[in-house]
Amino acid sequence: MNKKELSERDICTKFINPAITKAGWDIKRQVREEVYFTDGRIIVQGKLHTRGKGKRADYILYYKSNDPIAIIEAKDNNQPVGSGMQQALEYADILQIPFVFTSNGDSFVFHDKTNTNGQLETEISLDDFPSPEVLRQKYLKDKGIDEPQAIDIVNQGYFVDDSGMSPRYYQQNAVNRSIESIAKGQNRLLLVMATGTGKTYTAFNLIWRLWKGGIKKRILFLADRNALLTQTKNGDFSPFGNDIMHIIKHRKIDKSYQIYFALYQGLTGTEESQNAYKEFSKDFFDLVVIDECHRGSASEASAWREVLDYFSSATHIGMTATPKETKDVSNMDYYGEPVYSYSLKQGIEDGFLAPYKVVRITTNVDEGWRPTAGLMDKYGNEVEDRIYNLKDYDKKLIIDERTQIVAQKITQYLKATDRFAKTIVFCTDIDHANRMRQALINENADLVAKHWNYCVKITGDDEVGKQELDNFTDVEEQFPVIATTSKMLTTGIDTKMVKFIVLESNIASMTEFKQIVGRGTRIREADGKVYFTIMDFRKATNLFADPDFDGDPVQIYEPEDGESPVPPDEEEKGNTGGTDEPKSDGEDSPYTPPNIDIDDEAGDIKKYYVKDIPVSVVNERVQYYGNEGKLITESLKDYSKKNIKKEFASLDIFIQKWNETDKKEELFRELAEHGILIEALREEVGKDMDAFDLICHVAFDQPALTRKDRANNVRKRNYFAKYSEVAKEVLSNLLDKYEDEGIVTIEKGSILKLAPFNNMGSVMELVGAFGKKQDFEEAVEELENEIYKTA
Repeated sequence: MNKKELSERDICTKFINPAITKAGWDIKRQVREEVYFTDGRIIVQGKLHTRGKGKRADYILYYKSNDPIAIIEAKDNNQPVGSGMQQALEYADILQIPFVFTSNGDSFVFHDKTNTNGQLETEISLDDFPSPEVLRQKYLKDKGIDEPQAIDIVNQGYFVDDSGMSPRYYQQNAVNRSIESIAKGQNRLLLVMATGTGKTYTAFNLIWRLWKGGIKKRILFLADRNALLTQTKNGDFSPFGNDIMHIIKHRKIDKSYQIYFALYQGLTGTEESQNAYKEFSKDFFDLVVIDECHRGSASEASAWREVLDYFSSATHIGMTATPKETKDVSNMDYYGEPVYSYSLKQGIEDGFLAPYKVVRITTNVDEGWRPTAGLMDKYGNEVEDRIYNLKDYDKKLIIDERTQIVAQKITQYLKATDRFAKTIVFCTDIDHANRMRQALINENADLVAKHWNYCVKITGDDEVGKQELDNFTDVEEQFPVIATTSKMLTTGIDTKMVKFIVLESNIASMTEFKQIVGRGTRIREADGKVYFTIMDFRKATNLFADPDFDGDPVQIYEPEDGESPVPPDEEEKGNTGGTDEPKSDGEDSPYTPPNIDIDDEAGDIKKYYVKDIPVSVVNERVQYYGNEGKLITESLKDYSKKNIKKEFASLDIFIQKWNETDKKEELFRELAEHGILIEALREEVGKDMDAFDLICHVAFDQPALTRKDRANNVRKRNYFAKYSEVAKEVLSNLLDKYEDEGIVTIEKGSILKLAPFNNMGSVMELVGAFGKKQDFEEAVEELENEIYKTA
């Protein structure tokens, strides 16, 4: 057998598999081959999208299910034995795997991350591959887990789901790191996971392991919304069975259960008699899990902290997408540094979270508006003479025309894209949410006449709106489509199908901003939800430039006066039924009727309601989000030029890459991964330009040729003459297809099944006009060469 002639897969089958089997690894239970552990980033071009390549490991070895311990990168025998180590180390870092191997079938290179004081990499023979127990002992020693009781804790297995569902890699990391920390005696843990990444499912797997092993026998799951409790108990936690689970309601305590779900405000109150949590003994619970822990549990003054202090002997695990760090509130002080973090940026990169675009709209009054002397509002109140701006609008001053233009722009966007796309409009308060609902139903009167709940207000004071929340979040329900709100939908509500988020509220808090962005990050690919759009009327998206923000938008667009709010690359082409208890500090503020004094930090103020004020969209520039997390004030053309030249230092290098690429669609996908969006660029520079010329023109100042120019050049050369009449007609039609649709179309294997070819004869007959299949493929390749001839 000549190893040099074997494929990489042959090397795996004939050499690597026997070696690891000999070392004691169970191929069926402990070894997975060709494992894709990410889905591949979603790349958006206009209304089109594609996925980048997912990350794939040749081998992942597990000590037990969902507990990865080693990774192997395989190469064919023409590569050095250590080839691929850098890629394997990158994957091992993501997967938090301590032992890394590469092999070409001759031997292994072993990279031992636990051997920090010795030789990190060594070459070992195929016969010396370490056993599962050897690697496990090395790992536990490195982690300082050596007591029998601690080892029993980390050895407890995961829940086995008969449906085949298993945790994603980052969920495994979160659970495994938490279990290890508890095994070492840590009693305060923080898990930071971006919205939409399955915190509740992660919590279930973590609790299951601790409960199943008898390590934690009574568990309290704390949240701040009824919807979260019901979702959790009936959803991810359902394998526990209803006989051991209980939701605490009306402050009635039943001590016969093992797993309890409760609202903070359902356990506490202003009167001592309302502190229902004290009916439990202080050591009743072994584990307390605090969902959305950024909402106040770390604040010394909050009722949440009061409950945690009472059950201080239990292990506390805080879970949040946005840990809060201020002078008054600190998750880090209470829980310590996160035992694991999974960011929005990483979730988008992995393809588990939806990317998004940003549309920024500015009106002429946003920078400042001053009333004329003695101006009276609609209710006869003289408007205070000062300059009002975005911080004041809808909080201290209401301009009817501004509300109307916001509603018009929202509706204009929906009409241009999808009028049934689930939409959340975040407003300053309940009064603003009500007025925005009125403005939107007037703009969408045709649909509201048929469907009364096309647009609803969902706020803490509105029972009808709260009853519609279930329908709004249900992926099967079409209505409501638009929800206006203030605080109620910022966090904790699972809004899988939201495609459009409107910011009409002043958002200064990074925590709140991340939570709002998180309303749209869930992917529903089968239902057409792969990205979402944020429309910003309040400059809230300036927070993208904050170093604390960690998820880049696909595009930031600011339309000029009279332009469509749709970004230019798109133009063509639960039952939260209210709580029985007082609202949490994150709930909507009480409704304030017009002209009633409300408290403000500066003292008592009034809301002024003015009308007949000229409001319009002003001219603004397009801005893009750069790689360094800063807004780039330049055209798409300039932005693309920079990215193209970063990938291709010269025109010759680009032409070489173009010629070497058999399928140009693959090249376009690769370019998109580097921020070069061909379709979007074509919209700005020239719709009829060939992709090749588009890149050459934008980046290297070459003449701008259209597809028609190139097609006519081919026709003038009349190189078809050497072919038969049928073959000439096929090539002529292919050239027409290129002129109309571009190079990707004629490279598709199914092209001969489409019109006009399907009217000329069968695929076999058309290919036969050239001779064999290879002759046809060579003719198409020659046609491409003719198209891109320089002279």
